[in-house]
Amino acid sequence: MQTYTLTREIPVEDGYDIVVCGGGPAGSSAAISAARLGAKVLLVEATGCLGGMATSGLVATFGPMSDGRQMLVGGVMREIVDLMYKGGHFGPHVVPDFWKNHYHRWTPFKPEGLKLVLDDLVVGSGVEVRFFTRVIDAEAENNHVNGVIINNVEGYRYIPAKAFIDATGDAALAAQCGAPCREAGRDTDRIMPATLCSLYAGIDWNHPRYGKDNATFDSAKSEVQEKILPKAIADGHFTQPDRFMPGMNKIGKAIGSLNGGHVFDLNALRCRSLTDGMMLGRKIAVEYTEFYRKYVPGCENIEHVTTANLMGVRESRKIIGEYELTIDDFMARRKFPDQVCAYSRPIDVHPYDDSEEEYERFKRDFYRVGRLEVGEYFGIPYGILVPRGWRNLWVAGRCASCDTKVHGSIRAMPAASMMGQAAGTAAVQMIESGQHAYELDTAKLVETLRAAGAYIP
Repeated sequence: MQTYTLTREIPVEDGYDIVVCGGGPAGSSAAISAARLGAKVLLVEATGCLGGMATSGLVATFGPMSDGRQMLVGGVMREIVDLMYKGGHFGPHVVPDFWKNHYHRWTPFKPEGLKLVLDDLVVGSGVEVRFFTRVIDAEAENNHVNGVIINNVEGYRYIPAKAFIDATGDAALAAQCGAPCREAGRDTDRIMPATLCSLYAGIDWNHPRYGKDNATFDSAKSEVQEKILPKAIADGHFTQPDRFMPGMNKIGKAIGSLNGGHVFDLNALRCRSLTDGMMLGRKIAVEYTEFYRKYVPGCENIEHVTTANLMGVRESRKIIGEYELTIDDFMARRKFPDQVCAYSRPIDVHPYDDSEEEYERFKRDFYRVGRLEVGEYFGIPYGILVPRGWRNLWVAGRCASCDTKVHGSIRAMPAASMMGQAAGTAAVQMIESGQHAYELDTAKLVETLRAAGAYIP
């Protein structure tokens, strides 16, 4: 490929302590935490709202937040959940036990409510937010980031700062800086599939099939996966016989969010692959609309409202960190002296294709091999947030340093939020102490996180 050298002078904006790239659960929590500790924070987000996959991606369920005995998720994420509940932004059947005490319970919510909650939290904490803004390049030397170049409708700006947090999901900033990274597929030759989620209206959640209690509702949802979906596949309804569908979640009196239909082999680091995937995802959504209307009781009058603006990417690029969290750590229920949170979610590595063999592999991993018992958890250590040897750069969310298997657990939104809070807190500590990210006093970090409500045994 030929190259073109771009040379131009661009305005410099200074005065920021920390720049956070990406406003999903990880980036929002990082920015809020850092600002509350007194830092001047700039949060840049490529879309027009915060929340990332939870809002722009319409992945409208929070993953498990309890080990079945107590709530493991604290800090900013717990505050978000409490505000969502008080604001009436959860599904009408959701009760606090969903996230406080239930074992492996997902909590459905209204994406628009989460946008409002996050807006209030960042404004209230003093974070400066710029929507429709991307970090397009970075200046780094000797494992230290000097500044980033952002672009939006106003053009280019150079932003120097003392610390930087990559919460892009794709480790985009880390890669631009030259930090060590690993692309999905390099260790397994496969990439976990993506899903383009959708919102639906016209669902009769009062249909007798769904019952009046959550146990009956869960049973009806399981029936769609185990009985109704296989029948539709056998009938030849789908052009792609995808055997696993997380399913329709109740987020309103007649509204549902569907996490269904895989876009296999999508590479989120390639624009052509993303483009083709979005177009395919919209076609898949039509087939699922017809499936629910034809096969699923209570959905005879279902209407497809919209697909998400963002592809639901599960895996793309991860850093090579000071530590790499592995499936062995998960299986050992390992605790770490530098752990910044505790977590308990099954290994959820979706089928790599639509074969029966891959579906059986997924079920074995999810239901038998990669599932902790009630009351069990593993620790997420600080070391997975720091690119190896870097001084003022952190990542948080699905681009943290881990292997493919354990990534299937910690890629979820509650874990991303807790990692974000740890990264934001660590960045402030670095600024105040002069310690580099890779040598930070993690005992002090843990104390600060606990004081902010994090649950760290």
